[in-house]
Amino acid sequence: MKLFVCLAAALSIIALTARAQSPPPDPRFDVVSVKRNTSGGPMLQRNTPGNIAMFNLPVRQLIRMAYQLQDFQIIGAPDWVSTDRFDIEGRFDPAAAPPGPPPQVPRMLLMMRALLNDRFGMIAHTETREMPILALRLLRADGRLGPQLKPSAADCAALNAARGRSPAGGPPPGGRAGDGPPPDGRGAPPPPGTPFSLGERPACGDRMAFGQLLAGGMTISRLATQTLSQLTGRIVVDRTGLTGGYDIDLKWTPTPDQLPPGPPPPGVELPPIDPTGPSLSTALQEQLGLRLDAERGPVEVLVIDRFQRPAEN
Repeated sequence: MKLFVCLAAALSIIALTARAQSPPPDPRFDVVSVKRNTSGGPMLQRNTPGNIAMFNLPVRQLIRMAYQLQDFQIIGAPDWVSTDRFDIEGRFDPAAAPPGPPPQVPRMLLMMRALLNDRFGMIAHTETREMPILALRLLRADGRLGPQLKPSAADCAALNAARGRSPAGGPPPGGRAGDGPPPDGRGAPPPPGTPFSLGERPACGDRMAFGQLLAGGMTISRLATQTLSQLTGRIVVDRTGLTGGYDIDLKWTPTPDQLPPGPPPPGVELPPIDPTGPSLSTALQEQLGLRLDAERGPVEVLVIDRFQRPAEN
């Protein structure tokens, strides 16, 4: 009898220890709404504490945001993932994050992935494949930079740390190149005929739209792996050797796939695009003193094994 009691107690301790050491469940939105959108309007995103709302969004864009990928890194998704559009909203308690160190993948991205699994039945796996890539290098052998690329005087690493953001600065990528700054969440459209403007250069951050990039304190690594990867549709690796933050003012003539899809937000007047202006590659050389070299290298891709149309609510 004593042996049985001791054995039962030992098993209970083992079970409790296993539960204590098991990883917490993946975070999920408390409430999710998914509805088909056939309005043909612009793609918008409006985030507030405890709420993320995306309007007229192709689900492929949600996959890109959730897994921090470029479009060409998503393989095997059905065609409708790029054409069908949805209004997707997720609500959660910002204070409900479990204690302890933050996960390697930000909580918001984990919740987006859970939404894809729960509402779209997504099953996927990652692979590494040899693919074309681009290497960003200094244009001049003497290391001289272009006139629109200047070292920043701002301590963006300290400012971003105070804001709880990545040391590289800026939010995670995911928006299509040319989408520009997200809406401010107030929902009021600008007055009719308002000309488009990126505004003043942010001290530590970046704005991009319609063939313009205005950045303050941006690392060249971020410029390569996020901004230029979006614009070129290729993985771009930083081989410049440049460290620290830089102020950047880059202008080029965008190709059609570098422009935001659909009509502009109500009341916004699109800027004219100069068809005689420089291409992105030429602008990088003339304005920043950088160049892109075509190479091949390993690229991580997300292979979609299953993806289903959701039930709306």
